[in-house]
Amino acid sequence: MRAIVMDRIAGPLAVREVAVPAVPAGGAVINVVATGLCRSDWHAWAGHDDIVLPHVPGHEFAGVIAAVGPDVEKWAAGDRVTAPFVEGCGACEWCLGGNAQVCPQQQQPGFTHWGSFAGQVVIHAADTNLIAIPDAVGFEAAASLGCRFATAYRALTGRARLTPNEWVTIVGAGGVGLSAVMIAKALGAKVVAVDRNPAALSMAASLGADHVLTADGSDIPAQVHAITGGSHVSVDAVGSEQTCADALLSLRRHGRHVQVGLLPPVDGHPRVPMARVIAWELEVLGSHGMAAADYPGMLSLIASGALEPQKLIERIIGLDEAAELLPRMDTASVAGMTMVDPTR
Repeated sequence: MRAIVMDRIAGPLAVREVAVPAVPAGGAVINVVATGLCRSDWHAWAGHDDIVLPHVPGHEFAGVIAAVGPDVEKWAAGDRVTAPFVEGCGACEWCLGGNAQVCPQQQQPGFTHWGSFAGQVVIHAADTNLIAIPDAVGFEAAASLGCRFATAYRALTGRARLTPNEWVTIVGAGGVGLSAVMIAKALGAKVVAVDRNPAALSMAASLGADHVLTADGSDIPAQVHAITGGSHVSVDAVGSEQTCADALLSLRRHGRHVQVGLLPPVDGHPRVPMARVIAWELEVLGSHGMAAADYPGMLSLIASGALEPQKLIERIIGLDEAAELLPRMDTASVAGMTMVDPTR
């Protein structure tokens, strides 16, 4: 099969023929129809994750089951499926409690093993991790759910406990941020979206953001406080010291911050304005995807039309273009999601 192969950290990527994967016991091999190009893939390429070379990135995908391994009971070849980017083991207390996203034995396609920028991808513990795609949901929209959309959904509903009429400040209007805008508006919240890219802010406004602010070096927290009196909830959907600080400092007293964007260390651990966290008794919450067990509620909203992740897809490209674009993900000005068709 054709795949994007990474031979060294932060090096050029090549599209070449590799062996098709074997079917693991309890797992499945999926023919990839669509897979998302995500900033998390860039973190792996840049060396912020422990990966074994050579490596195939890619962790958001949707497709059709090619084969299932021994002991798989719920799935068969031909089923239309997607999966969270975290593969729970299915047997630990966290998985059995419905929290596979924090499974200590978790695996992740595109990180702990070869991912979905290829003709096929492996999923372990298929009965725990696979999710049926409703007929009304296309493969591209389903692929967006594995990381960015589902992460935003759980960040706002399961972690921040966002309620109608609350203000939420979303820093970063990429895939996660735009997903969060759409979901927050569907929940009846009021949204401030922040980004440096005018096209991304325009898309955020089209999705219902009540205010958009340009991250141009000005005092973002002061602008948010002037608009909202201090946000009830904030989300850092980028992952940098600046975006994390802007999000936290935008909160009112007793506000809730959700950190979604990965925070790579700069000169040690990332610096976070903890003095404000303590003085204003802010809640700081991590959000690491969403377990397959939590997908039905989100999928029902998508099937009903209340949520439309397909609106976030800006373009569909092939593997060769994806191999060129991935190393530039940290600087590219993209409004919306980029999906990859491995057959192109």
